[in-house]
Amino acid sequence: MAPTVKIIGGGLAGSEAAWQLAERGFQVELYEMRPHKTTGAHVTNRLSELVCSNSMGSKLADRATGVLQNELKLLKSLLIASAEETAVPAGGALAVDRDAFATLVTSKIETHPNIRLIREEITAIPDGPTIIATGPLTAPTLAAAIAQLAGQEYLYFYDAIAPIVTAESIDMTLAFKASRYDRGDEEEGDYINCPMNKAEYAAFVQAILTSSTADLRDFERDDPHFFEGCLPIEQLASRGEDTLAFGPMRPVGLKDPRTGHRPHAIVQLRRDNLAGSLYNIVGFQTNIKWGEQEQILRLIPGLGQAEFVRMGQMHRNTFINSPTLLEPTMQSRNRQDLFFGGQITGVEGYVGNVATGLVAAINLARQLEGKSAYILPATTMIGALCHYITHAEPKHFQPMKANFGIMPELEDPVKNKRDRYIAYAERANSAMQESIGLLEDAYLQSKAAQPYNVLT
Repeated sequence: MAPTVKIIGGGLAGSEAAWQLAERGFQVELYEMRPHKTTGAHVTNRLSELVCSNSMGSKLADRATGVLQNELKLLKSLLIASAEETAVPAGGALAVDRDAFATLVTSKIETHPNIRLIREEITAIPDGPTIIATGPLTAPTLAAAIAQLAGQEYLYFYDAIAPIVTAESIDMTLAFKASRYDRGDEEEGDYINCPMNKAEYAAFVQAILTSSTADLRDFERDDPHFFEGCLPIEQLASRGEDTLAFGPMRPVGLKDPRTGHRPHAIVQLRRDNLAGSLYNIVGFQTNIKWGEQEQILRLIPGLGQAEFVRMGQMHRNTFINSPTLLEPTMQSRNRQDLFFGGQITGVEGYVGNVATGLVAAINLARQLEGKSAYILPATTMIGALCHYITHAEPKHFQPMKANFGIMPELEDPVKNKRDRYIAYAERANSAMQESIGLLEDAYLQSKAAQPYNVLT
């Protein structure tokens, strides 16, 4: 009789791993410390709660996250199916109603006959087959245990939570609905856009530069560095007056219908729930004190009278030095029956977290069945991510999100960028299809002849 698998952490990776193992017939104990002990970022006790953006990234076939989502569909991911079930309009992106998404995932996990959800904190690494998917805010006691096993200290970087406003409080006489390059709903668009002229933009940047930032919490004071891919707006503004206009406030692909011209800069708001009652400010992570932050955000045309449901904030994320600790299977090099999944491995982005949790689950299942490890080819996006985080230079290892730059170059170079990305995507799809065929996985084979819907 196969031993019970223990999974620590009920986030994206842990939930996906629990589902994958349970569907393959294994008994799973999923440990989640909330609500008995919370983190500095979560606000509910639901599984797979999204604490930053509500977007899973682009779903377009020629985008890296689109390729990743497609691969997870082929591997019958619960989380991607749940995201599609609770999706809100977002142009070419897969964005979800965060409450509906977490509620759906929690329900699926709680009602699965092979999963036992245990609401308690784990302070030591359990014996037996285990997946650690405790995410970016791993509790200090468990973090110390993992550090002792690894024989080295953890690394840290900062992540962010964007502000959210109510849709009805946005002044639509100043803002307008549209997606970049007219992608998405042709009549309304999936984003609300707040255009700025040059003078408005300059005043906005100056207000940011003269603001004061919030004090870091005790567990965040040890490391003053920010993760480069998620810089707060005050850090971007300090790099030069035009930095924001070429970053999160870039106006490309949009025209102000009132003028017929492209604005000097633009602030985009993305729908945050199915009802369309909430919108988050895209790319506006910040550590500016809440009182000043609200005053500054009200300088944005259309947000002068906005009702802010949540202000932006920064929080520390934790990840291990995977190049020294993990195999591409997400297996620990120090203990054969111990696997890791999710953001703690050094992947960045929701979908990458799901992918590593899924890879860990498949490989743990294969180990328990006496089968060989499953290493996806680097020509797939999942394989490229797993290869990168386990083969990067350890001394300078930093988290990585899905992108075509980590994939092997095409045999026949393609100059046009869009055509090149399509070629990467087509190659990845073929490689994934072939890899699944070689896997001989009973669960995937049982689903192969069915329409993709693991929710029924």
